[in-house]
Amino acid sequence: MDKRPNITANDVKEGSCKEELSSGRGNHGPQVTPDRHQVTGKTKTKTGIKIGTWNVRTMLQKGKLENIKKEMERTGTNILGLSEVRWRGAGKIPSDGYTLMYSGGESSERGVGILVDPKHTKTIKGYWAVSDRVLLTKFKGYPMDINIIQVYAPTSKRPEEEVDKFYDDLEKAKSQCKSQEVKIIQGDFNAKVGKGRRDDIIGEYGLGESNKIGDRLFEWAKMNDHRQHLV
Repeated sequence: MDKRPNITANDVKEGSCKEELSSGRGNHGPQVTPDRHQVTGKTKTKTGIKIGTWNVRTMLQKGKLENIKKEMERTGTNILGLSEVRWRGAGKIPSDGYTLMYSGGESSERGVGILVDPKHTKTIKGYWAVSDRVLLTKFKGYPMDINIIQVYAPTSKRPEEEVDKFYDDLEKAKSQCKSQEVKIIQGDFNAKVGKGRRDDIIGEYGLGESNKIGDRLFEWAKMNDHRQHLV
C-alpha cells in the first residue's frame, strides 16, 4: 500500500487536491472499442441526478474512458463511480467536458474513480483520494451538499489486515462528511450478504449464503445505521 500525504478535511475544498496527489495515468487515446460490461447500479435523486457505480475491471485499455462516457450518455447517468480503475497515482483530469477524479496506488492494481458529466462538473466542490480503494468526492447540492464515497473492497481471499485497513479508510472518508449532508457509499464491496432480510439493513432479495466479507459489511452498516446498495 502506498504512503499518502496527511490530508485533512480542509483539503476537501474548491478545486483539486494538493499537487502531491499527481496524475499517474498513461496516454489514453479516443479510440472506441466494444465493452461487454455495463453500469451495474444507479440511484436517481429527487432533483433528477442519476448516480451509478460500475466495476470497469481496468481503464488501462486504449479507448476505455471513451467507452465509459458513451455508456453514461446511453443510460443517462450523470455521476458514475468506478471500481478497479488500475491507474497509478491520484488526480483530477478533464475530458471533453467530463471530469474524472481518480485514486490509485504505486502499481496498476485496484483503484477507484468518479466520472462527472459536463452538466454537473461545476457542482464538484472537492475530492479526497484516501487510498487505492476509497475516494471521496463532495458535490454542491440544495438544500445540502452530497458526498459520494466510491470503494473497491478486498475479496475474502485477502489478509484480514487488508480488510481492516479498508474499513479504517472508509471511516476516514465518512468522517469528512457533515452529519446533515447526504452520504452515498457505493462501489464493489466484493461481499455476499446472503438470501433473506437481515434487520433493517439488508433487503429480502439477496442470493445464496453470506461470506465473511458480507458479514463484515453488514456489521459495519448496522453500526453506522446505513442502508447499502451492494454491487
